[in-house]
Amino acid sequence: MNQDVPPKPALPPRTGNLPLVPGRDAGPAPAPESVTWSQPRREPGPDQRVNRRPAFWKAFLVTVIIAVAGSLVWLAVWLNSSPGTDSATSSGPGVLQTAVTPPATPQPLPRDGVAPADYAVGDCFKDFDPQALASTLVPCDTGHSAQLVATLHYPESAKYPGADPLKAKALEVCQAAKLGPAAKQFQLNYQRSYPSNTSWESGDRRVDCYVTADAGNVINASVLP
Repeated sequence: MNQDVPPKPALPPRTGNLPLVPGRDAGPAPAPESVTWSQPRREPGPDQRVNRRPAFWKAFLVTVIIAVAGSLVWLAVWLNSSPGTDSATSSGPGVLQTAVTPPATPQPLPRDGVAPADYAVGDCFKDFDPQALASTLVPCDTGHSAQLVATLHYPESAKYPGADPLKAKALEVCQAAKLGPAAKQFQLNYQRSYPSNTSWESGDRRVDCYVTADAGNVINASVLP
C-alpha cells in the first residue's frame, strides 16, 4: 500500500532567531531555561585599594582624648567642691573656723564669767558646763576640762534650720576640726553645742565643737596644732 510521504526539506525549519548548528541534520538545540551571566572578578589595583586603618586609629584617638578630657573636668569639679579648713561646709551656709584665734577675753587669765558669745576657737575652760551661761577661761597649759576646737557661724539673715539639722551640722563641725599631737595624750570626747529655737531668736548663730575630758581638769596643753 502506497503512502504519500512528503519530501524531505532542504533545510531545517527556523523558529525565531535560534542559531543553526552546522553539520547536523537535527533541529536546533533547545534554548536553556535560564542563563546566568558572570564577569570575571577584577581585583583593584594598588592605587584603588581602600585603606581603613587610618580612619580606625583616628576614631580611637578621638575616643581617648574625650575620655581624658572628661576625667580632667571631673577632677577639677571634685577639687573645687572639697571643703576648706576655714570656709563654709559643703552641705549648707555658714562660715567654718578651725584655726586658733586671739582669745576673746582680755588677759590675764584665768577669767571668770565669760559669756558663750565671747568664746573663741582655742579657748580652754575649767570645770566646763556647755549649758552654763558663763564659764571660766584659763591658760591652756594649766588644768582644764574642755577646749573649743571648731565653730561655725550662720549668717544673721538665716532662718532657724531646726534642731535635727543643727545637730547634724554640729557633727560636721566636729569632723572638720583638726587636732594636734597633744590630743593623743588625753582621753577626750567631742561635745557639740548649737542654738535652740529661743536662743536663735535672740541672735545666737553659733554651732560649737569642744573636746572634753570626763575626768575633769586633767588637760594641761592645747590640743590644737
